[in-house]
Amino acid sequence: MSVSAVAADRSVCAPLPVLGRDVLVPLVTGGEVDYAALDYAASAPALQRVWDDVAAYAPYYGSVHRGAGYLSQLSTDLFENSRRTIAEFLGCRIEGGPGEARSGKGGDGRREGDQVVFTRSTTDSLNLLAAVLPQDTRVFVFETEHHASLLPWEQRADLTVTYLNAPRTPEQAVATLEHALADREPYGPALVCVTGASNVTGELWPVRELAAAAHAHGARIVLDAAQLAPHHPVDLAELDVDWVAFSGHKLYAPFGAGVLAGRADWLQDADPYLAGGGASRKVSRRADGGVDVEWHTTAARHEAGSPNVIGAYAIASACKALTEAGFDTLVAREQELIARVRAGLAEVPEVRVLSLFGDDAPRVGVLSFVVDGWNSSHFAAALSAEYGIGVRDGLFCAHPLVRTLLGTDPQDPGECGAPDAAPGESSLNAIRVSFGAGTPDEHVDRFLRAVKELVSDGARWNYRTEDGRCVPATA
Repeated sequence: MSVSAVAADRSVCAPLPVLGRDVLVPLVTGGEVDYAALDYAASAPALQRVWDDVAAYAPYYGSVHRGAGYLSQLSTDLFENSRRTIAEFLGCRIEGGPGEARSGKGGDGRREGDQVVFTRSTTDSLNLLAAVLPQDTRVFVFETEHHASLLPWEQRADLTVTYLNAPRTPEQAVATLEHALADREPYGPALVCVTGASNVTGELWPVRELAAAAHAHGARIVLDAAQLAPHHPVDLAELDVDWVAFSGHKLYAPFGAGVLAGRADWLQDADPYLAGGGASRKVSRRADGGVDVEWHTTAARHEAGSPNVIGAYAIASACKALTEAGFDTLVAREQELIARVRAGLAEVPEVRVLSLFGDDAPRVGVLSFVVDGWNSSHFAAALSAEYGIGVRDGLFCAHPLVRTLLGTDPQDPGECGAPDAAPGESSLNAIRVSFGAGTPDEHVDRFLRAVKELVSDGARWNYRTEDGRCVPATA
């Protein structure tokens, strides 16, 4: 049974239509305006294509891997076809059983095949990887990472984590990693975790060079592609990474699923991430009253419970949409939007755009900035309440990086608190604007106009802090 039996083929063009493009929101100054969603880095809106595909499948929803009925068989086929679609999107090649992919050569010269494992999110994917690492693995991670890739390794007492200082150039990032790997003692299993594109600055990281450095020193590398995959092609073989993790809700498929794809050996050697039905191949009672369990060796080993077939199919649909639209076309248009936003913000002297690698560094559609004389939460609240523009303010679940970039006194007073800041850090926050394949030109133009008007004229409304969030004050 093919996916085409559930949803018809459709042509795709850029920019890709997304849900919510016609939603009207009220303004505190009166009237309504269509909502400008400029917070793609947190959760991108669902592609219309994804929504249509999911809606077409919904009446056929059934159990996966657990039934002989027609709908169960169709759902199982849809689920596994989605896995194959995602494997192709990531440059994998399915061979044999569910979740198994290519054979080839990786970091330590041994590659027994890749697997595509469905998870809940990037965070879940990296926690899964942390759970299956061999005992006494050394983990190397830059302090610039999102918390999803910064924190999971601390959950195991037998892992040693080395946090690397924020580099100021791509070359420094590679040199810092090489030095840390060369000096590690004892020489044993090692893992490098790195982002593909920063969720704070949008800057692209030198993934190929970092992968080469990791492999040269006998380490493996996992790529956090949460911010990269929606904007650029991600190919495991081309980048020479051992694993890649990303979330559906960043990839225009917000239905509660994520992916961990890559080398199978450590996944197969470890105990299941979750114990339960689906992960077990055979369970039998022993004479002493206990049970013996034979676990699956495919991706099912780490997919216990009823699979999220809707979430998996949504990701596959988004992968198809992006591929059919053509990343070259999408990237070219996004770069035009980035240039327009950067040029517009540069016209406002009070605005400082945050950057690790400098103004000329290549980036995706994610920019963070601060405005002199404004608390960032207050500024973001005014953008929303007075212009119908949704952005993010705070520390973006990347506290060490934002603190490094801001370099400000956390005791400076602010008009409104930052929701992500610790007590006493009311001013230590920034504003993030992010966009993608579904962003119309008007949203970017309105954002730039709003920034200039707020800086020159001030807010037209009064605001107060409520439960740590800056909100419009009632009359």
